[in-house]
Amino acid sequence: MDPPSPTQWRLRDRTLGLDTPVVMGIINLTPDSFSDGGEFDDPERALDRAHAMVEEGAGIIDVGGESTRPGAREIPEEEELRRILPFVRAAVSRLPVPVSVDTRKSAVADAALEEGAHVINDVSGLSHDPELGTVVARWGAGLVLMHMRGTPADMRERARYRDVAGEVRSELEAALTRALDQGVSRECLAVDPGIGFAKTPAQSFELLARLETLHDLGRPLVVGPSRKSFLGALLERPPRERVAGTIAASVLAALRGARILRVHDVREVSDALRVVQAVAEGHE
Repeated sequence: MDPPSPTQWRLRDRTLGLDTPVVMGIINLTPDSFSDGGEFDDPERALDRAHAMVEEGAGIIDVGGESTRPGAREIPEEEELRRILPFVRAAVSRLPVPVSVDTRKSAVADAALEEGAHVINDVSGLSHDPELGTVVARWGAGLVLMHMRGTPADMRERARYRDVAGEVRSELEAALTRALDQGVSRECLAVDPGIGFAKTPAQSFELLARLETLHDLGRPLVVGPSRKSFLGALLERPPRERVAGTIAASVLAALRGARILRVHDVREVSDALRVVQAVAEGHE
């Protein structure tokens, strides 16, 4: 499982080693997320779950206040801030791992970073808000650039590719250029192919099989297969019954060079990665 990409990622106030894959635990503070909507609408309950995720092996906690499931509509930034800021404020002072905030909005990012968040995770790859990169650069924070076409409301209609891996790579390269032009340091950037975002199930599986296409972008690779509909299409199971599929997709992504795995089921994925690592080390 030797990484083909850089083994460090500079976050705000710290550097994260990525010699082995890092699990990013998902906390959704939304009433309508596809898998766990409404489960953590109380900040203290969400913080308890975040603590548990760290004990289970999470090296980063990623919190979001706006659903980006297919068909989701944008919410006002005031509502997004109301949902996330109490959690971010508590998490950065009480968790021993970096806190990432999943947002497309510069005002939300600015407020979260002012509270001490370390990373902004932008599903739009800086295509939604032209000021977001400038905000991240000013705070010196980490930035994940995810690939998506359109918005969550219309992305299903935009899943048209001649070469999904090649086109995703090209569009992520353009996102990296946008970030650099807005002043974000290259070592602060990571990229995410956006499994399930403006991709059909078949395209998502092809992307997982061809992750090596993204290695020459030269930035750590984030992959988020957790409980997504491409697994449901194959397994014919609802989101909470896709844990085994999530584990398989996560391990395969790690073997193909992913350095950060964004998942709901932290314990299960962490255990699987430990087994694979033990086998790899035993054969060195």
